[in-house]
Amino acid sequence: MKTRLGRIFCLAAVLMVAATVSAQTTQVVVIDSSAPTHPFPHFWEQMFGSGRAVLSLRDSYRRDLREVKQVTDFRYVRFHAVFHDEMGIYDEDAQGHPTYNFSYLDQSYDGLLANGVRPFVELSFMPKKLATNDAPHAFWYKPIPWPPKDYSKWDDLIKQFARHLIERYGISEVNQWYFEVWNEPNLDFWMGNPKQPTYWELYDHTVRALKAVDSRLRVGGPSTAQAAWADDFIRHCAENRVPVDFVSSHVYGDDKSEDVFKTHESIPRNQMVCRAVKKVHDQIKSSSMPSLPLIWSEFNATYMNLPAVTDSSFMGPWLADTIRQCDGLVDLMSYWSFSDVFEEQGVVQKPFYGGYGLIAAGGIPKPAFNAFKLLHQLGDQRIEVNSDSVLATRMPDGSLIVAAWNYSPPEQPGPSRSITLKFKGIQAKEAWISTADPEHGDVHPAYEKMGSPQYPTSAQLGELRKAAILAAPVKQELTNGELTLTLPTYGLAVIRLE
Repeated sequence: MKTRLGRIFCLAAVLMVAATVSAQTTQVVVIDSSAPTHPFPHFWEQMFGSGRAVLSLRDSYRRDLREVKQVTDFRYVRFHAVFHDEMGIYDEDAQGHPTYNFSYLDQSYDGLLANGVRPFVELSFMPKKLATNDAPHAFWYKPIPWPPKDYSKWDDLIKQFARHLIERYGISEVNQWYFEVWNEPNLDFWMGNPKQPTYWELYDHTVRALKAVDSRLRVGGPSTAQAAWADDFIRHCAENRVPVDFVSSHVYGDDKSEDVFKTHESIPRNQMVCRAVKKVHDQIKSSSMPSLPLIWSEFNATYMNLPAVTDSSFMGPWLADTIRQCDGLVDLMSYWSFSDVFEEQGVVQKPFYGGYGLIAAGGIPKPAFNAFKLLHQLGDQRIEVNSDSVLATRMPDGSLIVAAWNYSPPEQPGPSRSITLKFKGIQAKEAWISTADPEHGDVHPAYEKMGSPQYPTSAQLGELRKAAILAAPVKQELTNGELTLTLPTYGLAVIRLE
């Protein structure tokens, strides 16, 4: 018995040593300031999704928008349901003649523009009196996903809508917006039958109505889920001489390969988004219109409400790795969404439920907010490095900004990881390091300490907002041009050299 126990203890000790060695294995990444670079526009932070149109009238929505605007390059916001009846735009009189009311629309768009953000106009959903069927979609706010029963009335709605925008804001402003026809018509958001031909009909009518008002308006589609239809859409537009100014689609980290690629692969959460982006990118490049911009108008690590994903520090490394992989494949990516002022599944019942937003109910910044804040610091030129966990960039003044991270799947936390950054061709002697991980900028420990209240008081909300603030950068001297970092699982660090 003693011998067997001894062997067990020895084996355990060996395993512990092996685990420690594994956790402390250091990756060396050489960053040569004279290495080739390419432009690195901040495609991941110029546009965000949000809850439906009417929510943009709320003070909480606008507060969150301002918070995100302060820490990102936020230029456009996309939301569903601008034509939903609660916005009051479309109605019909007793004789069935259309009437229009743009009061709420003006309040919505005025509010966005006053905060330095332009609309990315998703043209949806169908006004009830114009729909072929009034059976609603399953979302809590009951949007109508059916085609119009009279396309002449739909055309007039689009024209009146566009004319009003130009009269109010001027064409020099509105031609900087984007107009996207519908949302995910390949799913249950579009009940035309068969789906694709009836969507083509909707698109053709919509784009021609908009262009009839002013040809400078930018219009695109097909706004599909799961990276679908892009090649068919471009072919349809080319063969029928239908205007198109950009291609858009969506995918989430846990979409299935069967839906996106028609394969039976198991694609990791941190690879799905950019593989799907590349699929559509390649379809555009091989089409008859290879210069069409690609706008990914929805993405996130999950399409479900998973607190261990969207509410957690996991999002920092996931976002950084997604930026690394999608660079050069897409013009704009719209994270879904900037705020949990959001009601697709109903009224939010507690702060942390796996909502898509960067800011939880009550104005509490999540770890994903801090990830965007840190990655905003990256430069506009990317330096080539041989690493899948480092982004090296150069600022206009020549200084270097580097991001490094320790990615693990949300369901499988890994060990800490050491990375040595070996710099060449620099004069800098010190680095300023900002970090976001489960112990820095993650509000959950403070929330749990106060008992995870479903409805935090004003005082508690104040405490939680303070707990979410990132610590100030820490200075560390370079040793022979080298810097070694130890990152915990789900750790993200941004390093500024001076």
